[in-house]
Parts: sequence; C-alpha cells; structure tokens
Amino acid sequence: MRKHIRKHLPDPEKIRNNRWLAYFGDALTHPRLWHLNRHSAAGGVAVGLFCGLIPGPFQMLGAALACVVLRVNLPVALAATFFTNPLTIVPLYLVAFGLGEVALGGNGGEFVAPPDWGEQAFSAWIGQLIDWMSGLGKPLFVGLLLLALLLSITGYFAVRGAWRWYLVRAWQRRTTRR
Repeated sequence: MRKHIRKHLPDPEKIRNNRWLAYFGDALTHPRLWHLNRHSAAGGVAVGLFCGLIPGPFQMLGAALACVVLRVNLPVALAATFFTNPLTIVPLYLVAFGLGEVALGGNGGEFVAPPDWGEQAFSAWIGQLIDWMSGLGKPLFVGLLLLALLLSITGYFAVRGAWRWYLVRAWQRRTTRR
C-alpha cells in the first residue's frame, strides 16, 4: 500500500522547479512532509480534520501551512480536508453550533435555518449563505474550534491505533507462517 502511494507522490525536484511553489523554497521539500509513517500519517489526518472546518477555500492552504510548521505528511493532510463537502458541511456546522451553545451555556444566540437556493443565482445564494453563517456568531465560532479539536484528536489516535493494529496483525501472521 505504501509503495503504491509513494509511486503517485511528486518528486521533490519537480516541486522546487514549479513556478507557483518556488516561492516556498525548501519548505515544501522537507522529507518529513512526504514520508509516510505512523506519526506523520496520524499528524496529517489530525491537521486535515482540523483545517477541514476552516470556512471557504482556505482549508487546503491552512492544512499546507500547518503541515510545514508541524512537519507532518502533507498529502495525507490535504486528502483529509475532503471530509467537508457540500453534503457534510451543513450537518457539521449544526453540530458545531450545538457544541458552541453547550460550551457557552446556551446564551449564545438562536439558530436560524440556512437560506434556500431556490431559483436565484448561485453567487446570490453564496452571499446569503455567508450572511447566514456570520449571523450565527459566537456559538458557531466556539463550536467550530471545539469540533475541530475533537475531530483532530480523535483522528490522530484512530490512525495511530489502526496502524498499530495492522502492525500487530502483520507480526502475528508472520510468526504463524514461520
């Protein structure tokens, strides 16, 4: 599995020579950003799950910057941000709002239903959606932070546990074959 993944990773020299990525210098070619082991994969999942709740198109940028700072697997983190999509974002934000309400003691505000798309233009609906999200205010912000922390910690330990379980099973199979 790891060999299959490594085959599709970009070459560090191609990253250095890319005109859009050349501004980052050697930061994106650090070996720990591309190495796949238990620590870097778990850290990449944690970063991706945390940054996946960043609103708008800044999820991957936030994940990439966090990976450079924390030196965890960049491709895993970018892939993990895809848990938020048009089907999951509203339920996740509802959960975050509920967590924020609980954390603030229930005095953060009142939930209002999101705007319907209807027959209006997509750009007008996006503007209404942004206004709706900003109107939710403090409970949503606190809830998003709490949910992001909860998801990232859970993801980190789940990957570490799954990786350990896989290794133990591989060792057991190896000893029974001998």
